Amino acid sequence: MPVDSESPIEIVTFDWVPDFARSYVRDYRVRWALEEAGIGYRTDPISAVNRPAAYFAEQPFGQVPAYREGDVRMFESGAIVLHVAERSEALLPQEAAARARALCWMFAAMNSVEPMLLELTTVDLFARDEAWAKLRRPSLVAAIDKRLGQLAAALGDRDYLEGRFTAGDLLMASALRALDHTELLSTHPALAAYQQRCLARPAFRAAIAAQLEELRTEMPEPA
Repeated sequence: MPVDSESPIEIVTFDWVPDFARSYVRDYRVRWALEEAGIGYRTDPISAVNRPAAYFAEQPFGQVPAYREGDVRMFESGAIVLHVAERSEALLPQEAAARARALCWMFAAMNSVEPMLLELTTVDLFARDEAWAKLRRPSLVAAIDKRLGQLAAALGDRDYLEGRFTAGDLLMASALRALDHTELLSTHPALAAYQQRCLARPAFRAAIAAQLEELRTEMPEPA
């Protein structure tokens, strides 16, 4: 579904981010889930440079996305994706056992996989000139490689983690994007192919295109 100015669902997004963050701001996860579910949405872009003080009452950390729908107010992309998935069989199977497994993979993506990948992003991109980062990187890379091997083994020869695409795959493929600045995923070909399979989905492409279309090209002046 394209962005719909009449939709009751509103996502808070940023109106500008640095080049390295474009297409990675986490509102794309919610857009992706809504696209998969066939649910329209509208956006409320706010300034990442001059974040409204009132917004912190809605999102305690001033991050995006936030989700608004009637009396429902949510923050944290994983929680919002779960909220969307609960109304869509396209994202969560109706059969109890399959649904439970999909939920497991959603939480695994957020807790067992993504944190260490984001730590590597910090080491490589934001702290690369610091001595501790150089010391930390070898053991962190080894731990990530082991975790990727475990994930690849769980995937096996299936197209998706439970045989069909679910919200668990959406969040897992999203988490793996934190490795885009490395070659680590390529050492696990089946896993790399799995991620590309997820990211080739029309709903993902539509979500990224919508985010990029809304982002300003010039950084706003600080208040």
